[in-house]
Amino acid sequence: MDIIEIIENRYQDMSKGHKAIADYCLENYDRLAYITAARLGELCGVSESTVVRFPQELGFAGYPEFQKAVREEHKSNLTTVQRLSYTDRFDSPAEAAREVMKADMNNIRESMEEMDMDSFDKAVNCILNSRKIYIMGIRASAPLSEFMHFYMTLLFDDVVLVKSTCTNELFEQVMSITDRDVLIGISFPRYSSRTINSMEFAKKKGASIIAITDKDNTPMTEHADIKLFARSSMASFADSLTAPLSLINALLVALGMNRKDHIKDSLESLETMWAQFKVYETGNDRKDTDSN
Repeated sequence: MDIIEIIENRYQDMSKGHKAIADYCLENYDRLAYITAARLGELCGVSESTVVRFPQELGFAGYPEFQKAVREEHKSNLTTVQRLSYTDRFDSPAEAAREVMKADMNNIRESMEEMDMDSFDKAVNCILNSRKIYIMGIRASAPLSEFMHFYMTLLFDDVVLVKSTCTNELFEQVMSITDRDVLIGISFPRYSSRTINSMEFAKKKGASIIAITDKDNTPMTEHADIKLFARSSMASFADSLTAPLSLINALLVALGMNRKDHIKDSLESLETMWAQFKVYETGNDRKDTDSN
C-alpha cells in the first residue's frame, strides 16, 4: 500500500490530534516531503510531539523515516509541476544553493555506502566480455547516457548510443542486439517506459542487461541481470543526477583499468587529430593571437 492508503485504512482508529494531521496529509500530500514536524504541528493545530507520534501509528520508526518514504513516493508519482512547489521552502537563492548541494552530497555518500560491490564487479566483467555495448538513457537521463557513451568510445570499438526518437525507431536501433551484447539502461523516477520496453526487448533477444537506476523492485530492474543503484533524491522539479554521474564515472574508471593499452592508443590518435584541427585552445594559441 502507498502512504495515503495506509492513512485512510487507519483513520477511524486515530485520536483527534492524529486525525487532524491525517486530514492535512490527505489534502496536501504533495507538500509533505520537506515540512518539519514543528511546522506540520502549527498547520494542524497540534503539538510537535503529537506529530512525531503520528508516523509510528502508521508503522514508521519516526518522522524522518515517514518523510523519506513520502519523498520516495513523490519521485515516482508527482508531475514536474507538482515538484515545482518544493522550491517554496527556500527563502533565498543562497539557501536554495546550499540545500541543493547538500542534498547532492548526501546522495553520493548514501550511494557509496549502499553500493553492492559484487554487482559493480559483475557489471565491469559483463561489459568487458561483450561484443557490442548499447547504452540507453533518454529524457532527463540523456546527459548520463551521452557522457557514458563519449568515454566508452575511447575504451571500446563498438558502442551504440540508443537515442530518443519514436518508439519504432528505438526498437530499430536495438534490433540487431544478440546474446553476445549488453544493453545498459539508465533511468530514474519518473522511469522512462521507452527505456524499460527496450530493455525487455533486448532481454528477449538474449542480451545481458545492466540497469542503472535508484532502487530495486521497480520496472527498471524487472528485466535486469545486473543492477547498479545511485540515489537521485530531488530538491525540486529538476532531478538530481550527481550520484548517478559519479557511479558512471566510477564504472568508466574501473573499465579503463582493464583497457589501458586500448585507451592509450585511442587517446594518442585523438591528441594528434585535436592538435591538427585545434580542437582545444592552448597557451601557445593565445600567444600567437596576441602577437598578431
